[in-house]
Amino acid sequence: MKVFISLLVALFLASCASQGVRYTYEEIKSYPPDVQERIVKGEIALGMTKEQVRYAWGPPSSTRILTPEKGKQREEWIYSSSLGLLKSRLIFVDGKLTYIISNEQRIVGED
Repeated sequence: MKVFISLLVALFLASCASQGVRYTYEEIKSYPPDVQERIVKGEIALGMTKEQVRYAWGPPSSTRILTPEKGKQREEWIYSSSLGLLKSRLIFVDGKLTYIISNEQRIVGED
């Protein structure tokens, strides 16, 4: 029984460590309450900044700078599963989340 409990504790601690802390309250306290709530829930929404998305979801699997359109800077963030399968493709225009292509459930539509 002790071995079983030790194994459960080890698995729990490992899952907590792998998720990591993405932000502190001090880092998000200046955001509007609805954005803070989304970050805490691990959700994203159109209009969020790159920093806000990083706080909500953590660092992307990969990023790339896209060709500017109409003088606006564009950047693509890819979030993949541990198996390398595409989960979400996010496009930022001038630093704001503008397009989401995803099979992820932690997304909230524009208000």
